[in-house]
This record gives sequence, structure tokens and C-alpha cells, in this order.
Amino acid sequence: MSSSSTSLPTPQGPGSAARAPGLPDGFTDIFTSHYVDTGELRLHAVTGGEGPPLLLLCGWPQTWYAWRLLMPALARDFHVVAADPRGVGLSGKPRGGYDTGTLATDMVALMEALGHRRFAMVGHDIGMWTGYALAADHPDRLDRLAVAEAAIPGLSPSPPLFGSGEANDRLWHFAFNRLPDLNERLVSGREHLYFGHQFATKAARPLPDHAVRHYVDTLATDPDALRASFAFYRALDTTIAQNQRRTTRRLALPVLTIAGADNLGEAVGTTMRRAADDVESVVLPDCGHYPAEEAPDAMLSALAPFLAPYRDS
Repeated sequence: MSSSSTSLPTPQGPGSAARAPGLPDGFTDIFTSHYVDTGELRLHAVTGGEGPPLLLLCGWPQTWYAWRLLMPALARDFHVVAADPRGVGLSGKPRGGYDTGTLATDMVALMEALGHRRFAMVGHDIGMWTGYALAADHPDRLDRLAVAEAAIPGLSPSPPLFGSGEANDRLWHFAFNRLPDLNERLVSGREHLYFGHQFATKAARPLPDHAVRHYVDTLATDPDALRASFAFYRALDTTIAQNQRRTTRRLALPVLTIAGADNLGEAVGTTMRRAADDVESVVLPDCGHYPAEEAPDAMLSALAPFLAPYRDS
């Protein structure tokens, strides 16, 4: 880690590893929260374990905490870096920079500051968007990419406005989140209703109450966090244009897709095959949108053989 990073204070707030609820036994013996100054932004990451570096990047509306059930097992073989991207958790919340090109550059800078030039990555939801951008824009940085449970704007076909009720239930938040300001005014003070609904309707196996409360409280206690949570979607025009340019160069690295059978299923593999030549797809039964929390053992079983060649090299 760079000297500028080590001189920063140690994160101690509710979003840190030291204050997160319901962690696996012994978690804080392995993992520690750090602030990392990338030169452009102060980011928060929870790190621990021995081996080659593995970046874990969460989706909306979660934080690094989404990976807590996988991290101890992964730390036996990898140096795990579970990051809060810009706008999330304890990371900085600037007004702009929420397109995936900038988000990918943030992660490259984070890993560089931690001493990792080349690494493997697992990204979920918006973390999958960023993983695709990182693999396309910085191909010399990624060894392998695993992604879970997302369509990628500008790569996946856009659904029709008058689609099925099931599709509407799954996707209506895209249009709502892109609104310039009305969404914040409607959700402010009702964060538990809005975000709680997202978790309740997208999970096949309900997430623990303490986990949902942790995510929602993180958004409800900081107006900048609520604003930033919508900023990823407000930047979609830029992200879509970037992704349309990225499709002109296919990904050569190995890609693993993981999906819940009760949510996106084979659509995740189909999405990445539009962009990459070496794609393996795994669909987890009895799982919805949050495989790292709904089916952590099954997700680990999918990741282990995929990451083994990277670990062994």
C-alpha cells in the first residue's frame, strides 16, 4: 500500500469491517478496513488473506458487505479486496464520475495503490457493468473476470416499454432511478420502503433482516449516499455510449457468469457472450438476484475451479 494510503485514518464507522453486523466468526481477525487515496478520490476497501489479488465489487444498493459470507473462504487462496466504489458506503461521493469508464479507472487506481498491477475480479450487478468496462478498457490489468446477475446497458438488448409484468417488476427501477431529482424527493424519508422493496422482491431466499437494515441505514443516514445511489443510473447515457464502443473489441480473457435461476438465469451468460469469446455460465437453483448472500456455498463452488488456474499461476 502506498505511503499516502497508509497515512489516512483507519475507518471506524458503521460501514467499516469493525462495525458491520452479523459477520462470520473470526472475520475481523482476517479482514481490515482501509481508506485508499487514489489521487482523484478516497475509496474504502476491506482487505485480507494471502495469495494473488482478487477484487470483489458489489452492486446496487449494496456495499462491500455483500461479500462477507464468501470472503473468509476466498482469503485462504487470495488477497481479497472488497471495495466500496465511488458513491458507496465509506468511499467518497463526488457529484460526477458514475459512468462505468470512470468506475473502472477508479478500481485500477485502487488496486495500483494497494500494490496490485494485475488481478482477478468478481463483480455483481453494477459491479458486473464495471467489470466489463475494466476488462475492455484495461485488458492488461485483468487475468480473469467473474460476473453475476446483471444485464449490461448498451450491450444487452433493451426490453420493450410494454413488456411482461415479470420484466416490469424486475426492471422498473431503471427508469425511476434515472430521474433527475424527483426520485430523491420521493424516496427521502422512505428509504426503508423503497430499498426494502428491492431486496424483498429480487431475492428468492430472503436476506437477513440485519443485512437489509445495514444497507438501507447506510443510504438513509446520508443524503449524499442517496444521491449517489441514483447517480449510477443517471450516468447511463454515457455508459451506454461507452459500451457501444466497447463492443467493437471482444474480450479475450476467461469469463465466468453466475446467475440465480429465479432471476436472470441464462440471460447473464447470453449477455457476456455478446462481448467475450471464452465464457462459462453457471445458474444457481433456488437463488434470486443476490447469489453471494442467498447461495454463498454454491457461488464459492462455482468460483473455485474458475479461479484455480489464476491462483496456481
